Amino acid sequence: MRSSDLPQVRSLSLFDDMDDSSFDALMQTAYLQVFPAQLELITEGDPADFLYIVTEGCVELFARSNGRESTMAMVRPVGTFILAAVLKDAVYLMSARTAQRSKVLLIPSENVRDIFQKDEQFARSIVVELANCYRSVVKEHKDLKLRSAVERLANRLIRMHKQQGESGTLTLPFDKRTLASLLGMTPENLSRAFNTLRPYGVDVDGMTIGLNDIKSLETLAKPNVLIDDQLT
Repeated sequence: MRSSDLPQVRSLSLFDDMDDSSFDALMQTAYLQVFPAQLELITEGDPADFLYIVTEGCVELFARSNGRESTMAMVRPVGTFILAAVLKDAVYLMSARTAQRSKVLLIPSENVRDIFQKDEQFARSIVVELANCYRSVVKEHKDLKLRSAVERLANRLIRMHKQQGESGTLTLPFDKRTLASLLGMTPENLSRAFNTLRPYGVDVDGMTIGLNDIKSLETLAKPNVLIDDQLT
């Protein structure tokens, strides 16, 4: 791995407080690789051989069952995935593929477990990371259970709008089919949901979404900090 990539990886909260010698030991066994878009990185049911860290691009986590497929999460820099499977030395519960050209750091699972046993700061950071992941899953579950499809879309658009600077427009970070799957909807239901939001100032032009009446949209969406705020 190039030395120029180390500061970005080191900035990840998982490694922030760990001992320098432990970090160096992990990086000596890791390797950074660039993958093209739509390449499947892992398959659910396979052993967790590596911890994956996305440093550039975007990775889609998804699952399949009984002929169905659903997007579970999107991982952006700098973010990890499959940490729980690595610590348990278990199989993957999800598959992963690149949503676009991505740079991913791979750390052998056995080395992560070894440093986990030796470095207390790293162990504490992993516990915090897993706690954050658990809370994110709870929020996503609440979003699916407690909101209609239109409300889920409205709140997701409000969240994206804030993340992109609240300029009145936003660009979808991935295609509409993926967005529909992430929200627990079919593409057809997503299209209908967008149409339902038109009276609330939502204009769709390809991947560009105009939000012309934020107050009206928020009245419909009723954002909840216990679901929508990533810091809670």
